[in-house]
Amino acid sequence: MRFLIVPAILLLAAAGDASTVTVDHPWARATAGNATTGAAYVTLTETGAADTLTGTSTPAAKTAEVHETISDNGVMKMRPVGPLPLMAGTPVKMEPGGKHIMLMGLKAPLKAGDKFPLTLTFAHAAPVTVTVVVEAAGTTLPSINGMGSMPGMPSMSGMGSHMH
Repeated sequence: MRFLIVPAILLLAAAGDASTVTVDHPWARATAGNATTGAAYVTLTETGAADTLTGTSTPAAKTAEVHETISDNGVMKMRPVGPLPLMAGTPVKMEPGGKHIMLMGLKAPLKAGDKFPLTLTFAHAAPVTVTVVVEAAGTTLPSINGMGSMPGMPSMSGMGSHMH
C-alpha cells in the first residue's frame, strides 16, 4: 500500500504546480489578394505560475511564429521572438504594430468571416487550441459578437472567450 500512496502524492504535487494560460480575443486580419503571409493576434494571461509560450501552429499556414514589429532607426522591421515568457497575472497582448503570430505559407487567403484553428504550445501548460476569427483588412481591434468598435462607446475588451 505504501508504494501506491507515494506516486499519488507526487501526482497531486505536480498538478498543484501546473500553470493555466487564458487566451482571449483570437483574431486575424484579412489578407489582400493572394498574399502568402498574414498575422494573428491574441492576449495571453498566465493565471498560475510563470510559463513560456514555446510555439504556435495552424493548418491554415505552413509556419506560425511569434514575431514583433520594431523601429530600427526609423525603419519598421519584423523579427522572430524566441520563447515568450508569461508572468503570472500580466497579460501579454499581441496586436498590430507589436507582437503577433506571423502566418507564413498561407494555404488560402484569409477572408473576413473565415475561421481557423490555432494551437499554442507552452513549456508547462497543456497546449491550447483556439478558433481565430478573420476580421476585415484594416481592423485594429477585433469585433466582439459582430459589433465592431463603435465611436463614443466604452471598450468591450473584457468580453470574449476564455479558453484554458
